[in-house]
Amino acid sequence: MKISDLQNLIDNWIRSYGVRYFDERTNMLILMEEVGELSRLMSRVYGEQSFKSKEKELNAKEHIKEELADILFVLVCLSNQMDIDLTDIMRQNLDKKTRRDSQRHKNNDKLK
Repeated sequence: MKISDLQNLIDNWIRSYGVRYFDERTNMLILMEEVGELSRLMSRVYGEQSFKSKEKELNAKEHIKEELADILFVLVCLSNQMDIDLTDIMRQNLDKKTRRDSQRHKNNDKLK
């Protein structure tokens, strides 16, 4: 699926089932909430924190997938409501990173 297809798919979903977009402030707060949920899981799966129950541990990687999808959904909602073409802006962003970092990471001794 192309990014533009995802933007259209989510826009159609919002208009069909979500009634309308939440305002940008609300969506930003929802985004932070979703990132926090992902962070909690990541700190337990890949970090040093432990799970409160074995059941939560067994399903953690599935929940990580769900949280990543939730984050992407809200990011696309924010982009749509601000009329941002994610394909275009990602191309611009990668061009910027390429110009800035073309040798930086190759020359970073910490990455060798």
